Amino acid sequence: MPVLLSSALHAQLLAHAAATHPVECCGLLLGSDGAIETVQACPNVADDPATGFEIDPATLIAAERAMRQGGKRLIGHYHSHPNGRSAPSPRDAASAAADGRLWLIIAGGEITAWRAVSGGALHGAFDPVALRLSDG
Repeated sequence: MPVLLSSALHAQLLAHAAATHPVECCGLLLGSDGAIETVQACPNVADDPATGFEIDPATLIAAERAMRQGGKRLIGHYHSHPNGRSAPSPRDAASAAADGRLWLIIAGGEITAWRAVSGGALHGAFDPVALRLSDG
């Protein structure tokens, strides 16, 4: 099932990745099963943000708490590969929880979508997801 992403959010994600280059950007995806409605940029608190990402735990906990209290649903996260491919790396696979959430990867001016699952097609951790751009 494809996931809808507005052209405005698509441009926002590409701009975030460009603005943080050469370090990895990261953030949260909020929405529904079929659509990314909002993106929230987050600090990358990784030990070496040039080669990895870690979403600020306080930001992640706050998003989970807001969701439980009726806020927007946390459906995944995004990050960039400043000098890599727009697909999850083996390092991404090692840190992925098989929770069914979306991972967007930004690299080389493109964005790809993946679902974190057990036994996935890529690295045994991810299945590809089609992104469908909308004008809205």
